[in-house]
This record gives sequence, structure tokens and C-alpha cells, in this order.
Amino acid sequence: MSTTTFAAVSAVKRRSPNGFDADISPQWTIGGKPNGGYLLALVGRAAVADREHADVLAASAHYLRSPDPGPAEVEVETLRTGRAASQVRGRLRQDGKTCVEALFTVGTLVPGAAHWQDGLPAAPLAADATFRVPSTTPVGVPVAIMDEIDVRFDAESARVFTAGPSGHGELRGTLTLPGGEPFAPVSLLFAVDAFPPATFDIAPTGWVPTLELTVYVRARPAPGPLRVLHRAHLITDSRADESCHVWDSAGTLVAQATQLAGIRLG
Repeated sequence: MSTTTFAAVSAVKRRSPNGFDADISPQWTIGGKPNGGYLLALVGRAAVADREHADVLAASAHYLRSPDPGPAEVEVETLRTGRAASQVRGRLRQDGKTCVEALFTVGTLVPGAAHWQDGLPAAPLAADATFRVPSTTPVGVPVAIMDEIDVRFDAESARVFTAGPSGHGELRGTLTLPGGEPFAPVSLLFAVDAFPPATFDIAPTGWVPTLELTVYVRARPAPGPLRVLHRAHLITDSRADESCHVWDSAGTLVAQATQLAGIRLG
């Protein structure tokens, strides 16, 4: 397990009113490429820096090109400031090129706010998540990020690594940050992209790069590991779409996401 924290590897430092410096960690990568949720969280930190509305409520990111680990810049632009919510644009740039373009709605999450929900899938059973996901994919791609975080699969999902895909396109388990660091709204932007691709339960592949990622942050998480359900829905024309639901240790839905990714089968 890593000796650093997610807060440290996703930190940004202001260098101008709308500009921030960042350092992309080589440890938070898949096959040497930075994880998409990690990059979104990094931009999200800049989007809420020194704002009255300090929580990301929604984010939509497009990934134009994959940056390399190392120095990068984040630029933010306030599009609208409102009483209950504001909108912010953020860009991650490296070597003069835009790598990630994102739009954020930011506001304030109220602890313990009453809510109604219907039609959600059942949360995974945390007690059954005992298989730790290794730092190599089923086809041998190195996944350095799995040496930083702790992802545990239930027995059925673990078959992706132990017996091969089931064909259901579904992965269930738990997620813990390095050192048990508590999750915050901005780190939930990473949590929804922390699991291996759900397409691994259809067919083993190499890197499955995120093309677009949309996230809704629903609540501040209670302390403890998150419970995650990651599903693939459609694979066609070298593209795959997936959804992710995330619950905290108290069973509250704290985030959900959809993403479009590239994929190459066979």
C-alpha cells in the first residue's frame, strides 16, 4: 500500500488567479497512462479552490489526449456564480496542449439531507469482498495504481482474474484510499473510475481509455471503504459504455457515473 495520500497526489498549487500547477503521479497509472478519474479529481480541486461553493456536484469531462506523468497546468474559468450553485470550466494542459476539458457544477452538500431514491441497483455486500485486485490486468498490462489503492472484489467478480469472464459485464466490490484516507466529494470523482473496466467480465483486453466521463456527487461519504458496482452496458464499434454506482459504509449512495470508453476486442 502507498505511503502517500490521494490528497497529496491530486494537489494543485495556485500560480495565477485562474491558473494552477499540478504534478501527475506515475503511480496512479494504467500501462503508464494516468487514470481518468484521478485526472478529473485533480482538475476538480482547482475548480473549487477558494470558492464559497466548495463541493463538486456534477462533472463532465472529455479526454482529448493522455498526459504523461509529471508537471502539468490546470486552467479554470468561472462561467456563472449563483446562490445555490455555480458553473466552472476546467482544462488540464501539458506542453501547451489541452489533455482534459471539463465542466463542473459546484455547490454545497448538506450532511444528512433527506432524499428519495428509486430504481437503484442493490449495493454490494462488503463482507464478501475479499479478493484484492492485483497490479496486472488479465492480459498482463501493469496497473501501478492498484499498488496505491485497495480494490477488493466479491467472489463472483474475482472470477475475472481467477477463472475468466462470466459474460455478465458486472464487477462488485470495495474501494479504499491509501492509508484509509477518508473520501471527500472531490475524491469521489476518482472513485467512480477506480475499478478495472467492467468490460473485463466480457472479454480480457488491454487499456480501455476513457473518452468521456460524467459524474454526479450525491452526498458526503461516511468514513470507511466505499462499495462499488461497475457495469458494462454496450460494446460496439470499438466503443464501450459503462455505469458506476458508489455507496459509502453507511449504505448511502454518494456518487454515480457513466462513461464512454475506447476498447479493442480480440
